[in-house]
Parts: sequence; C-alpha cells; structure tokens
Amino acid sequence: MVTPVSKPAPASRPRRLELQLAPPDNARLANLCGALDENLRQIEAAYDVAIARRGELLTLHGESAQINIARNALQAFYRRADQHLTVEDIQLGLIEFAKRDDTSPAAPTLLTRRSDLHGRTPRQNEYLRAIQSHDITFGLGPAGTGKTYLAVACAVDAFEREQVQRIILTRPAVEAGERLGFLPGDLAQKVDPYLRPLYDALYDLMGFERVAKMFERQCIEIAPLAFMRGRTLSNAFIILDEAQNTTPEQMKMFLTRIGIGSRAVVTGDLTQIDLPRGHKSGLLDAVKTLGEVRGIAYTHFTKEDVVRHPLVARIVDAYERAAEKRDASPDSTSQAQP
Repeated sequence: MVTPVSKPAPASRPRRLELQLAPPDNARLANLCGALDENLRQIEAAYDVAIARRGELLTLHGESAQINIARNALQAFYRRADQHLTVEDIQLGLIEFAKRDDTSPAAPTLLTRRSDLHGRTPRQNEYLRAIQSHDITFGLGPAGTGKTYLAVACAVDAFEREQVQRIILTRPAVEAGERLGFLPGDLAQKVDPYLRPLYDALYDLMGFERVAKMFERQCIEIAPLAFMRGRTLSNAFIILDEAQNTTPEQMKMFLTRIGIGSRAVVTGDLTQIDLPRGHKSGLLDAVKTLGEVRGIAYTHFTKEDVVRHPLVARIVDAYERAAEKRDASPDSTSQAQP
C-alpha cells in the first residue's frame, strides 16, 4: 500500500521585514525620518505599509510586494539624506521611484535657478525633449502633471541660453464659475489672478528681483490672449496656458502669431473646459485639425504623471472612473438620444 505523500502547504508570504540602515548615522537618520517621523508616514501612505522605528532598525509590516518596494525606497532616501529631506522631497522621490525607466534617455538639463529641476516621469522628460526639438508643442493632461511649470522652465532655459530674446506668457481670461466684473480694479488687475500660476513659476525659476527687472526691460510679457491679435511674435518663447478655454478662432489667431525664431507651447486639460455650453474648445479643435501637420509635437499626460500630493492622482483616477460609469450607464445613453 502506497501511502500518499501530502504536499507541503505553500509558504505564506512574509508580512514583516526588518531593515538595518547602514552605515549608522544619526544625522542622516533624522533627515530621513523628518520631524515626528513625518517622512516615514508619507512612505507608509504611499505603499500601504506600517513602519516601526528603533534607532537604525526599521520594521516593515504589510504585503510582501509592498514591503520590498518600501524597503528599496527607504534605502534610496537614506542615501540621499546627507541633507534635510522635506515632505515635498519625499513625495517627489516616491513619484520618481514609481516611474523610473532605466531604458529611457537621460533627462534634459535645464538652465534655471533650480539646479535640481528635471522631469520626474518618463513622459515629463519626453515633453521636455519635444519642446526643445519642435517649434510648436502641445501638452495635454490633468492638473498636477507639470505642463505649465515645465513649459515655463523651458522658456527660462531658452532665454538663459540666448536662444530667444523674450518670454511671452498668455492665457484666455475665462471664468471658472465667477465673473471678471465681480473682481475689483481695472482690466489688468482683473486678469492678474488668472495669470498668477505663471508668475509663481517665473519667481521660482528666476527669483523675484530678476523677474521684476526683466518685466521692466520688457523681456517678459504676460497678457490675456485677446491682446495677441494683430501681433507677430519673433525671437520669442510663447506659452499659451489653459488653452482648453480658447475658441477655435482664438487658437488659430494665436498659432498664426508665431514669427521667425520663435517657439510655442500650448498647454491645457480637456476635462476642465469652462467655456459656455455649446462653444467648442479651440484646443480640442486644434488637436484634431493639426494632427498630421509636421513640426508639431504632442504630449498626452495621464494621472500617472501627476506630481503633486499623492491624493491628487487618486482624485483624478476617481473622477475618471466616475465618468466612465456615467458614460456606460443606460440612463446617460437615453438622455443623449433626442
């Protein structure tokens, strides 16, 4: 009689891992953990693990795969911890680790005040290369993907390298639920809040005093899109932000302003169109109309490229899933039919 041999039960996945940080360094450990272990909490939330610390010994609890990823991230941050690590450094680092692709070309180098500035995801690096090698580039995608900031960084880089003589930043003054007439001041003061993100990017990349001097010398110009009509913009780096709120006529007008020696970047999010009902987006029309035109580059960002608080990517994902359910529901189909 043959006695059946029972197969051993498969080993359960480890759910606990101890990590000894080396070489021991109290200052480096403090930089890694942050105040009240705030940085560790960011890593816990990102990878859905629990981290307990006792000196240089960290104990990780969670799913096996997530524990391994968290361990690699902790080791990488510990190597960087020769200087203070902020929550922002941790969050940006987590995005880099998630999107790292060693087969991609090296990230383009930009000449700005921010020596550490570079693309955080492969698609951001693709966007930077497209801007540097094309006269017109479209950057499309959700909020937080760096469309505007990286475009401004490329403009500053081109100016610093004397590839252009001035930087022109513009956007349509379309309200998102409010009316310009409700705001105090003259026209320039009314449109200023709409241009604030562009100011903030310039101040971060060049410094407040340098930007103020360039405004005085008219090397930087920020204006509503309506002010572009009738002009020819030569030897300039031009950025049209929030382009989803242009009309087809405005988009055509803008694209035909570009002169010799100029470069243009158009950014927008087709899911956040604030035009009145029944008005077609100039950005959507341009993408369809100019898709086959040589010399124009397109970069389509997704929620995977969001470089803000980790919750932003989850919020974008939740809205996308809700939209898909709404489009697929029988009620939405019946409402769409006359």
